[in-house]
Amino acid sequence: MARASSPHPLRRRRALLAAGAAFSIALAAAGVVALTTGAQAATGNLVQNPGFESGSLSPWSCTSNSGSAVGSPVHSGSFALQATPAGSDDAQCSQTVGVQPSSSYTLSAWVNGSYVYIGETGTGATDTSTWTPGTGGSYQQLTTSFTTGAGTTSLTIWVHGWYAEPAYQADDFSLTGPGGGGSPSPSTGPSSSSPAPSPSTSPSTSPTGGTGTCAAPAWVSTTAYNGGAVVSYGGHQWTAKWWTQGDIPGNNAQNVWTDDGSCGGGTSPSAGASASPSASPTGSGGGGGTNTGKHVLTGYWQDFTNGATVQRLTDVNSAYDIIAVAFANADSTPGQITFSVDPGLSSALGGYTDAQFKADIATEHARGKKVILSVGGQNGTISVGDSASAANFAGSAHSILQNYGFDGIDIDLENGVNATFMAQALHSLASMVGSGFVLTMAPQTIDMQSTGMAYFQLALNVKDILTIVNTQYYNSGTMNGCDGNVYAEGTENFLVALACIQLQGGLNPSQVGLGVPASSSAAGSGFTSPSVVDNALDCLASGTNCGSFKPPTTWPGIGGAMTWSTNWDASNGNQIASIVGTHLHAMP
Repeated sequence: MARASSPHPLRRRRALLAAGAAFSIALAAAGVVALTTGAQAATGNLVQNPGFESGSLSPWSCTSNSGSAVGSPVHSGSFALQATPAGSDDAQCSQTVGVQPSSSYTLSAWVNGSYVYIGETGTGATDTSTWTPGTGGSYQQLTTSFTTGAGTTSLTIWVHGWYAEPAYQADDFSLTGPGGGGSPSPSTGPSSSSPAPSPSTSPSTSPTGGTGTCAAPAWVSTTAYNGGAVVSYGGHQWTAKWWTQGDIPGNNAQNVWTDDGSCGGGTSPSAGASASPSASPTGSGGGGGTNTGKHVLTGYWQDFTNGATVQRLTDVNSAYDIIAVAFANADSTPGQITFSVDPGLSSALGGYTDAQFKADIATEHARGKKVILSVGGQNGTISVGDSASAANFAGSAHSILQNYGFDGIDIDLENGVNATFMAQALHSLASMVGSGFVLTMAPQTIDMQSTGMAYFQLALNVKDILTIVNTQYYNSGTMNGCDGNVYAEGTENFLVALACIQLQGGLNPSQVGLGVPASSSAAGSGFTSPSVVDNALDCLASGTNCGSFKPPTTWPGIGGAMTWSTNWDASNGNQIASIVGTHLHAMP
């Protein structure tokens, strides 16, 4: 959401910044990263045929024969890669590169098109990726950095578009770092549409997390995706779920066992996999809606003017349980944030001081509401990519929360998140705040398509303190649902099938909310009638009022809904508050 006169929602502010992230996967890195082993010197470009100047793709390979070398448009030279996604194929092109173990690398490429991504898989550590938003029209450079694991000698670099989007172009790839031995063979890499492969070894049989001591069953071979085999083992029912490590299109299999509840909710990861989703949260902020009610309505309150109804905080409709104040701003110190009432808003209200704002927060508390500070916005491109910036974030956020009386924080960083260090910052902040801490998130639709996405990883990493994730189900076009089919935004099927991904991917039902625009003026696309939102909530909670897609199970504890914004809702007759809010609060 931009601090501008045009009424744009959470996601649209990236277009005004000409930066950001629909796949908020990895923070862009600048320059060549120092090596982590010995005194090796970085080599030149490790990518073969990086600019496609041979007029062919070799040694690149593209899924479904979707790519070719073309003469226009190019970034430099005479040729570039062009690949065309389909409804079930993201047109991934990749090659395998030899590398050194325990070494640092920087990957970059110039790309043109909407929703174009680059990244790598098989690092043996944390795979990274990054993307470009917008509709294309000109080349822009993407960059990401990573470190290889102790035993890694080769990995796959890749580029892909997004399902059913127009053709994209990519040119002038670069991978810098110490070169590996030998000439690796080309590889198409894993496909996002293929089932996860069976692992070569069985998983551990000891559930992680939770409080139970039940032994999880060994690996069950199944082609099911996100909700596979249900087996009886040790007197308990266990559900095997596929999920992925690494970005789409990575499908590094992990078998996550979810028990019937009598074992304490443990999970058992496959051998060699990274951290599995944590057990059901037990902390003061976990469980979704803790201290907020069973099903909650969240609304973003604008501390700036953009054509929507201008409100004092106490003007927000009483149906809203959580009010997210948008937004905190970035400071010059990495990771640090600041906040004060926007002068433009103060002027529009005939004077609205910090003192009056603090008094209004206290009034909302007396009404039983939670008021949190949202981190994001045009001036909120906060970068938390190391321990120092994580400490800066936690310290500055805690100071603001104490000063104003905020109950917690909302993460709406659409320029990229680091799942490791942001989780570190949030855990530190939660420990400072103590009991009653509220943590919400508002990722974009595309950020929550896979557990391998950085935003999804962040949600899982802070599951123990997480209140709710209100995904922005708008401004996204068509997207894949949990059944693999493609659904159009603005429909019940879209809300249900995409929320299903999170519900099957490790979040508690109470931690999953449906984010919708308050009116057609509040979003570029994806406005959904409030009655349709109500039907989607019923479908997810009880299997009633479903559209053509009905999920394989129900989640009676579904967390709730969110809207951008309370101001736009007021401009539209408070329909979200009166229709969706009333429905949520009446749900069992």
